[in-house]
Amino acid sequence: MPKNTPYSLPKDSKAWQQAVDSVAALLPSGTSLSDFDALQSLPVFALIVVLPAHVPALDIHNYVQSWVDEQPSWHLVTVAEDAEANFIEVDVNVATSDAAANAQTQDTTQSAFVPAQVFRYLLVPATDTLMHPAKKVAAAHIIDDQLTTRLRRDLAQYYTDNQSTDHQSTGNQSSEDESTDNEGTDNEAKPSLDSENLVDCHILSIGHMLRTHKLACFDMDSTLIEQEVIVELAKTAGIGAEVEAITEAAMRGEIDFDESFARRVALLEGIPTTALDEICARLKISTGAHTTITALKALGYHTILVSGGFTYFADYVAERLGIDEVHANFLDIEEGEVTGHIQLPIVNGDKKAAIVQQTAERLGIEMTQVVCVGDGANDLPMMALADLGVAYNAKPIVQARADAAVNVTGLEGVLYALGYPELSPVS
Repeated sequence: MPKNTPYSLPKDSKAWQQAVDSVAALLPSGTSLSDFDALQSLPVFALIVVLPAHVPALDIHNYVQSWVDEQPSWHLVTVAEDAEANFIEVDVNVATSDAAANAQTQDTTQSAFVPAQVFRYLLVPATDTLMHPAKKVAAAHIIDDQLTTRLRRDLAQYYTDNQSTDHQSTGNQSSEDESTDNEGTDNEAKPSLDSENLVDCHILSIGHMLRTHKLACFDMDSTLIEQEVIVELAKTAGIGAEVEAITEAAMRGEIDFDESFARRVALLEGIPTTALDEICARLKISTGAHTTITALKALGYHTILVSGGFTYFADYVAERLGIDEVHANFLDIEEGEVTGHIQLPIVNGDKKAAIVQQTAERLGIEMTQVVCVGDGANDLPMMALADLGVAYNAKPIVQARADAAVNVTGLEGVLYALGYPELSPVS
């Protein structure tokens, strides 16, 4: 990816609305196409298929259409981008200060996002039928499981076949050429196959695509950054394995967060602030985080970082990314060392949800205009309150309960779950 290539996204696209308008005859008579709440109650789904650019795409349009043809009760509409939409430029470059701060500890050539192919569709009942909300949710999960499983299987086979063909086509090179290949360039360029990381399928109610969202809330650890800060602290204190085990159990929902938090913090007693600054310097911003925050702010979103971690690090991350406000736990420090004491209230899952709700109320934003992104069990309460809860490289329990799960791209996959097309180079 060229470092200075500007990319863009549509800011005022009517693409999804135009797709809904095109199937008005299939909706119950009297349905207002501008009443998003009414449309949200209908079994009309947005289907978004996201593949990394390196994965062969098959003929996705015909593939999805053939799958729908096997489901006689559904009708498929391709969502075409609104030709009259205004586009905004998105700065995809990692900030210079980031590279300077991490020059000795991380790879500063990290991509600003993962190039992807995004295919957008509308899935509508073939008859103007109503569906009970619980049945609608169940239908969405069934479609998601069936299509995702099938796509992963067939893409994996297609990917393997293409890799085999590429290998055979290069097999007739001279031994000198083969020796050169084996030294790295060609083989290193071919990513390893993992069927779990081949495709994201988002099956979302159409209301998610039509509403204008205004507030985006992000967890920090393993979401905006790649590490768990408390684990980094524990490594510094020489108790990494013990604290990491507690952290993982808490993220899986096996241990009460408040109790596990207090136990972990108590183990950190005596860590000097110089060590905290060293940890800040080696924090690695997640791929796509800078691009995502930049895009959301350009699109008019208010952004907040809401974390069960510590303000000492959260403030640092928020400043690097340009996030508007921070909510996290205060790390108690006396005479230049961590005391090991906690300060109440602890920012746990319920507190995160309360912070999101209070922030929305303060800003005059409805909860139907809120997006929450996280990876752990303590993110589920705020994700449940939001109009759209997005799991990012998340634990299985979180992916199962989120509205959408991003696994194959960087954090910019949140933009695709919100219905935007892939980032496009500016002409």
